[in-house]
Amino acid sequence: MKTKLMALLAVLLFCAGANAQNAPVNEQPAKKILIAYFSWGGNTQHVAEHIAALTGGTLFRIEPEKPYPTEYTPCTEVAKAEKEADARPAIKKRVEDWVQYDTIFIGCPVWWWTAPMIINTFTEGYDFKGKTVIPFCTYASTYRDETLARIVELTPAAEHLKGFGAVSKNTKGIEEWLKEIKMLK
Repeated sequence: MKTKLMALLAVLLFCAGANAQNAPVNEQPAKKILIAYFSWGGNTQHVAEHIAALTGGTLFRIEPEKPYPTEYTPCTEVAKAEKEADARPAIKKRVEDWVQYDTIFIGCPVWWWTAPMIINTFTEGYDFKGKTVIPFCTYASTYRDETLARIVELTPAAEHLKGFGAVSKNTKGIEEWLKEIKMLK
């Protein structure tokens, strides 16, 4: 009986080894994509949703524990005070199972010539080693490049791909950009 069990085990191990050899060598596990974004007026959310629809990524809204004022001028005053104080506004929730994500899009509006301070809070809360970060932002007329560069600066342990800036909620050019950085076929 013991000999039959050993023979059966040997046959099973041989078959498993043969199947492993026949598996495609170049097949990689699918990369998991996270689209983390902060949006005050809805523009960045619109762009993030478009990126998610094209890439199949998971959306994560970066929400402050204390909401920003809903009116424009008071919101800009709070944003300016946060920037001047180098503040780190608290975030409501964390990304679940962070380790499963390989690629992280990080998006925000341009506030006071750069990324809002809540982006600092977000990036300081996670380990980006081994991740690929792709910045994106929404802006009215200027400081796109400075904001994209700030997101890269905040994630030095990550690899980085070329970022994208959208004027307001305009999604024109996003599909071409995603193809250029090899996030779409």
